Amino acid sequence: MKGIILAGGAGTRLFPITKVISKQLLPLYDKPMIYYPLSVLMLAGIREILIVSTPRDITLFQDLFGGGERLGMRFGYAVQEKPRGIADAFIVGRQFVGDSACALVLGDNVFYGRGFGNMLREALARVECFGGGVIFAYYVKDTSGLGVIEFDESGRVVSIEEKPDAPKSHYVVPGLYFYGNDVLEIAKNVKPSARGELEITSINKVYLESKRLSVEFLGRGMAWLDTGTHDGLLEAANFIETIQKRQGLYVSCIEEIAYRNGWIDAGELRRLAAENSTGYGEYLAFIASEKS
Repeated sequence: MKGIILAGGAGTRLFPITKVISKQLLPLYDKPMIYYPLSVLMLAGIREILIVSTPRDITLFQDLFGGGERLGMRFGYAVQEKPRGIADAFIVGRQFVGDSACALVLGDNVFYGRGFGNMLREALARVECFGGGVIFAYYVKDTSGLGVIEFDESGRVVSIEEKPDAPKSHYVVPGLYFYGNDVLEIAKNVKPSARGELEITSINKVYLESKRLSVEFLGRGMAWLDTGTHDGLLEAANFIETIQKRQGLYVSCIEEIAYRNGWIDAGELRRLAAENSTGYGEYLAFIASEKS
């Protein structure tokens, strides 16, 4: 399976701090925001990842990650000329995905919780073995601006609506999706919505109508954090700070994940640690020595 991180858009809700830099490159406590969705794909076991961004910002992501060799991975880069909706990521990334299954994560989404890695790997395995799609459901009080999932009394998905005026439940779809390779053809045939975008909900409806959509619940032990507003950005940073200082273990440390996945060895982790003269580098050195 290959992965796509959609890191486009203008980040207008975060103006003026996003007027000159991508939202996904803003610092979220001690790391660029994009580290957090990247870590999700890595935890799922995905080593080949395409970053889709704007003409202005794409070179900054290339400077940050290069070809991915330092993590034992492979990164590709593609430009989305203008925001055309989440589903457009599969059109832009079609050549990169090739004949593989694909996972998509939005570049401003932050997930944290025990057992999340196992859930991701199970979703990946299911799609690779059986095709179809796997999405997630998360309970929120305020569903405004989000895709809403309706369930019947037996827990079966009845409908998925994009930003409904009268939501039929409090369960929404976070920005993380696993699909079989046929998503490329489905995305190509999606028609723009009333707001002129290619909606990911349109793809999910195709899988739902063909009875090939699975929905996994992210329960109370999971955190899905909003970073799209100034308050949300600060609250997410404070959450990460609290977890890291309390446990002494870093959240979404991509070098550690690559190491624990066996993609790089302890020597390479120590070399990466030496490049950082901050607490981040000290943490990498600690992880390398702890497991050796």
